Amino acid sequence: MAEPLYADPIPAATLVLFRRGADAPELLFVERAAAMAFAGGALVFPGGRVDAADAALALRDMPADPHGPARIAAIREIIEEAGIAIGLSPLPDAPTLHAVRAALHSGAPFADILDTHGLALNLDALVPFARWCPRHANMRIFDTMFFIATLPEGTPDPVVDGTENVCAFWASAQAVLDDADAGRATIIFPTRRNLERLARYDDFDQAAADARRHGTPMITPWVETRGDGEYLCIPDAIGYPVTAERLDNAKRA
Repeated sequence: MAEPLYADPIPAATLVLFRRGADAPELLFVERAAAMAFAGGALVFPGGRVDAADAALALRDMPADPHGPARIAAIREIIEEAGIAIGLSPLPDAPTLHAVRAALHSGAPFADILDTHGLALNLDALVPFARWCPRHANMRIFDTMFFIATLPEGTPDPVVDGTENVCAFWASAQAVLDDADAGRATIIFPTRRNLERLARYDDFDQAAADARRHGTPMITPWVETRGDGEYLCIPDAIGYPVTAERLDNAKRA
């Protein structure tokens, strides 16, 4: 029997953005366009690949930060995907943010854009939360750092670019879990596990403290056969309240 083919992991970054809600923290979600090869039609957090230019900028400005390239990618991606500035100093005003986003969409290097507008990186605004690297045979493998951050005061509403994502909205973690359980939304396995974890927090500070307590060990789910069927599993004792889901129920992207 031929061995399954595994691609080299593609470095990626995702940003879970918090804002205060009436009863629970709200998080920023985007809905992936149905035609996208990865997680098409699913609700996800903003993010994408870590580019070589992100690594070069991290080496230039934050050489001692092991998460520098991923942090920069998360900052860049949320500007591109939702028009929201996080981790920049000073925070750009609306016209500057519009110009930064337009320049990114045109393909200009992020480092040059920051220099042009007198902006510096504030990578401490992003707290490492988790690291996921699902390995599915014959599929693209993403080694994704998840970060959490808080929405700055006075930030405009998110506006998607209409390419990879079709809408952006704020909701609590539990509300999205409820929608997924009711068939009103699609979420993939890592998103579900992270939402179950995020739903336990009363505010950002709790989330950040829990993230620092557990660290970011790489999570690579595996399939385990149990008495009532096969389950997709992750390790225990790393902060997740649910660590297994029946394989026939799990959406793996």
